[in-house]
Amino acid sequence: LRVAQPVIRRRVQSLFHTGLKSSGWVYPTAILSLYGFFANCRVAEPFLTPYLIGPRKNISEEVLTNYLFPIWTYSYLAFLFPVFLLTDFLRYKPLIIVQGFFLITNYILLCFVPGLPAMTFLQVNYAVVTSTEVAYFSYIYSVIPVENYQRATGYLRSAMLAGYTFGATLGQMLVSLAALDYFYINTITLGIVSVAFLVSFWLPMPQTSMFFKGKKAAAVDCQQEGPQGEKESVTDKDGEGSGKGKMEYNGSAGYCSRENVAAAVHLLWQSFRESYSSRHLIYWSLWWALATAGYVQVFNYIQLMWDHIEPSATSSIYNGGVEAACSLVGAAAAFSVGYIKVTWVVWGELALGMFSAVGSGAVFLMAFTSSIWVCYVGYAIFKSCYMLLITITTFQIASNLSMECYALTFGINTFVALSLQTIITVTVVDEAALGLDIVTQFIIYGSYYAVISLLFLIRGTYTACVNKPCLRHTEAKEPECVEEVIAAERL
Repeated sequence: LRVAQPVIRRRVQSLFHTGLKSSGWVYPTAILSLYGFFANCRVAEPFLTPYLIGPRKNISEEVLTNYLFPIWTYSYLAFLFPVFLLTDFLRYKPLIIVQGFFLITNYILLCFVPGLPAMTFLQVNYAVVTSTEVAYFSYIYSVIPVENYQRATGYLRSAMLAGYTFGATLGQMLVSLAALDYFYINTITLGIVSVAFLVSFWLPMPQTSMFFKGKKAAAVDCQQEGPQGEKESVTDKDGEGSGKGKMEYNGSAGYCSRENVAAAVHLLWQSFRESYSSRHLIYWSLWWALATAGYVQVFNYIQLMWDHIEPSATSSIYNGGVEAACSLVGAAAAFSVGYIKVTWVVWGELALGMFSAVGSGAVFLMAFTSSIWVCYVGYAIFKSCYMLLITITTFQIASNLSMECYALTFGINTFVALSLQTIITVTVVDEAALGLDIVTQFIIYGSYYAVISLLFLIRGTYTACVNKPCLRHTEAKEPECVEEVIAAERL
């Protein structure tokens, strides 16, 4: 027995350490999911416009539409790209904490600070919140092994959806059943986002970043590139993600050294070239940028449209219930993508054009109807179409790129989308330019989506006709055919 005890002890210790390594991705994923739930559980968000127009803030619909909301767009554009680089440089966690802090200040301003200047600063404050959202997904890829990326991403998206849906549902119940004042709903939201801020401190600090790795680590990554320019993750013999990269980083020169910055710029340029080296990926990215600009514009001003059709001061509103239902329908549409057997390389662009046409019709329906329920249905159709297509687009881009390239593509596409949204805002919304009313704005947004639809219907029809011989191949040869289509689109 004495001889056997050391052997048993070593076996138990080995099993214990193996268990810790295999579950090492669970803790950061669980904490970040918890943060995502509370940070997106914004009970008062579906009722922001009624609250600002109401007696407590007493801001007119014209000032809200043509002055306040455009400030958020301009501020978001100014913050986005610097924050994207700063997020990677500071290794994600500090930016998540910053987002939690600015969420708290956002609702402190809404609850306790009166006056138009305070609401003007609120738009800048909220721009910081939205620009730091990139850290939410980027963080998890720096602390877990590559083989757990897909599961972790699913959990994080589910946590965000659950938080938003629960918050919208709770808000609707408090308004409809308890007749609670919007002020108290905002204070409840303040308490919930304060929990998110506290949870953010529990996140473990990543040991490396995606681009600012140091000169040696960047060289290691370059050596790991495959024949198509795709980077393979650096893993150690125990299966820990990015182990070698972390060791190289720790032995490199100072984090802010010239060599580190030069290596980061070189890796950024390599990732940019890989990301946009295929016409196929460029077209998907183009739809992403164009459609997202229109979607965010509709999302920002939909509450003003609802208030225009059915004024919140004189009637019951169901903004929270509609947002919750739209999120669930949109999530179901996005979830169904994984079960649709379609050769997206051939039919994807045509699908973008067709569903964009449906989205355009839904926006026109919202613009011309005088029924709030018809407007609600139009919004549900529009949001579902966008969530379906953005899921397909994200998958198509991510499946053909390394993680560094996907992160850069996400940042660039979002920046282009926000630039387009800013142009639309300056031209259509801002009081310094046209300053159009909300109905005319939605007619323009519907026309904008109609143009997107026309472009991709033409392009999709051409792609389907050119690659029609591919469809005649047997199912066994279909992957080869798809690879040939992508290769033919290389620039």
